[in-house]
Amino acid sequence: MIALKNFALRRGERLLLSDVDIALHAGAKVGVVGRNGCGKSSLFAVVMGEIEPDKGDIDLPNRLRIASVAQETPALPDAAIDFVVSGDTEVHAVLEAERAATAAEDWDAVAAAHQKLAEINGYDAEARAGRLLHGLGFKADTHRMAVAEFSGGWRVRLNLARALMTPSDLLLLDEPTNHLDLDAVLWLEQWLQKYPGMLLMISHDREFLDGLCTHTLHLHEQRAKLYTGDYTSFEHQRAEHLRLQQIAFEKEQAERAHLEAFIARFKAKASKAKQAQSRVKRLAKLSGTEAVRAERQIRINFPEPVKLPHSLLRLNHVDAGYTLKGNAHAGPSDHAVVEDHGHAVIVKNVKFGLEAGDRIGLLGPNGAGKSTLVKTLVGELPLLAGERTAHPDLVLGYFAQHTVESLHEGQTPIDHLREIAPGVSTQDFRDYLGRWNFPGDRAFEVIDGFSGGERARLALALIAWRKPNVLLLDEPTNHLDLEMREALAEALSDFDGAIVLVSHDRHLTGLVCDTFWRVADGKVEEFKGDLDEYAAWLRARGSGGGTPEQGKGKRAAA
Repeated sequence: MIALKNFALRRGERLLLSDVDIALHAGAKVGVVGRNGCGKSSLFAVVMGEIEPDKGDIDLPNRLRIASVAQETPALPDAAIDFVVSGDTEVHAVLEAERAATAAEDWDAVAAAHQKLAEINGYDAEARAGRLLHGLGFKADTHRMAVAEFSGGWRVRLNLARALMTPSDLLLLDEPTNHLDLDAVLWLEQWLQKYPGMLLMISHDREFLDGLCTHTLHLHEQRAKLYTGDYTSFEHQRAEHLRLQQIAFEKEQAERAHLEAFIARFKAKASKAKQAQSRVKRLAKLSGTEAVRAERQIRINFPEPVKLPHSLLRLNHVDAGYTLKGNAHAGPSDHAVVEDHGHAVIVKNVKFGLEAGDRIGLLGPNGAGKSTLVKTLVGELPLLAGERTAHPDLVLGYFAQHTVESLHEGQTPIDHLREIAPGVSTQDFRDYLGRWNFPGDRAFEVIDGFSGGERARLALALIAWRKPNVLLLDEPTNHLDLEMREALAEALSDFDGAIVLVSHDRHLTGLVCDTFWRVADGKVEEFKGDLDEYAAWLRARGSGGGTPEQGKGKRAAA
């Protein structure tokens, strides 16, 4: 059990949590939710012993084994699979001892290492690491690639795999679905469902929370309240709690007004003085129930397109992929269906069209070509064969996975808008940015200090400014909190143009998309099912695999 008693936490001068008393029991899977900046990640730092509480105590079991995902990964020469195996520090140490003993031809030490590996289930460590890598989207031929060869997003996945490899009684995951695509999210959800220890997880993916959580810990206004149930259950319970709180407040205010009126009327009248005094005592005992304060909801919108032709964009018999000349590399997970004449063909003979009002979700296994298809629709990738036809009035709004990183350090939101609309007044920019929740002077702040969510919101605002009639969105929700994701879903639902969406957020995809197309095995074809049927298709295909196999026998915590 983990217990917080009279717990308070500050970061700098800011009080994050105060008077917290909660107990979390072994085996619980707890979703930690709340607005950005409320103290979720700081609470994790306390659990890990990285910072001390400002007040009170946190009680952790003796010899508790904690696993978490590292925030940074250096450019190591180690093979990816060796990096993941090293998460099991005991197995890794014995394997290193075996290698050293073999090199020294110390056969007694080699025999002792083999005996120890058998005792701690070390012989299957590489197989377990391989299943983790496969589940998180790494192709088999990338397992021996050096960590340094992977991009930042793929190193995040390596850190996640390493954390899952670590034997633990408590697993801390902070936004684990960022940098994952849908098939990896579905695999991770299945893996975590079988995890035997306690799970504390910060996530803005409500479907992921609903699929895992037995409890929800809500941080709000310096308080923490534990709810039984998943995120949807928490929302219902909290709504009912707020309703009852408001009723109690209104009832108390009515009683307070009645008592104050009686006291004011009769306090000077001798015959009523005793009754007036009793009402003064009653007034003092009223609990002081707080009124429910309405939280400001974020509302965004994509402006109506200037022109909305019926047929917007079409690919006819297109082969899409990459040119292999120079150092063009599709990435560690992409695989070419055909490689010839210096080209890597990812999808062949694509026949795909966009018309006004289309809302299409792209599904498909990791590396099958979803992003390749989107880049081809945008025109970012040259066609390897076929034809791309676009209406003369086509206006594209494109959010790529690297869009947030392409914002300019040292510039303000207004600077970014001025680059695309130099003749517009500063006040018009301020009014527009205010509608995207950059009010007042925030429009003049340099983005260097912006959070990932704020940068993603600014990137979407820049796209919306152009009044596109086609939105091509490749993982737009990374770094967005739950409130902003709901606002985005509502804005996309009201958008009149066409949408193509790639997202690991099943809630957003389900709300926005009317039809689905599957990108798999070098083909792009309409998928007739829903997201649940797609998950079943993935399982049948064998994309899942691996269960928690840690903490066995002598390695279990005391």
